[in-house]
Amino acid sequence: MFLINGCQQQTLAANDRAVQFGDGCFTTARVQTGLVQLLPAHLTRLREACERLFIPFTEWGILEQEMIALASRQQTGVLKVIITRGVGGRGYSASGCQTPTRILSLSAPPAHYARWQQEGVTLALSPIRLGRNPHLAGLKHLNRLEQVLIRTHLEQTAGDEALVLDSDGLLTECCAANLFWRQGMTVFTPRLDQAGVKGIMRQFIIDQLVASDFTVAEVAARPRALAEADEVLICNALMPVVPVNACGEWEWRSRALFSFLSPLCERAISS
Repeated sequence: MFLINGCQQQTLAANDRAVQFGDGCFTTARVQTGLVQLLPAHLTRLREACERLFIPFTEWGILEQEMIALASRQQTGVLKVIITRGVGGRGYSASGCQTPTRILSLSAPPAHYARWQQEGVTLALSPIRLGRNPHLAGLKHLNRLEQVLIRTHLEQTAGDEALVLDSDGLLTECCAANLFWRQGMTVFTPRLDQAGVKGIMRQFIIDQLVASDFTVAEVAARPRALAEADEVLICNALMPVVPVNACGEWEWRSRALFSFLSPLCERAISS
């Protein structure tokens, strides 16, 4: 099901800037028992993205009510919300684009995430690297061609998810998830000030670790850092956290961090 500016339809104007330039942002939320999980965090993400992209979206109350109403139609699912700059002219100039477009869609939840949580996943190192851009880093904007290429390559491998580096060869994220690794009582996650997406579940996990006996550090690290890890896991707002078994010749069997985080994450998205 799709809602575009409050109307149930699947047709977007050909001159909408999402079509022309990927000019917009989005978030993807888990629906559980007909409720949008972590709703305030998803709205905050969209607000921050619109501010950084200079998109003059103001209908936050309407959007929130549409999200709640659409989610209530399905017990479990995935709610995706897109905000575009709206209809515009042929060129890059955003002059005159004062009416952003909001798009909501509701779909079934990914069936394989439950199996991943139980069995763990294998990562495949992607040859597609993310460009470094500090102004766009962290945002979930609509320019997802890098991820499309990453996923296309991943589907030609035996991996479940991709291990993705930036153009300087630094660990960044996965195709559709954030990355953590543990060495002793210290948990590391890539800095995302140059590339990558600052996921909502990533931030939730960081907050839980700060309040725990673990130490958490956001670092600029090369892939070799994973070879020294005791444990690796990935996360996003839908999974929410999954253990990693292997990447190439590296293997991990410990699930200490996963066992600590999994009930906290499930509680957060089920409350």
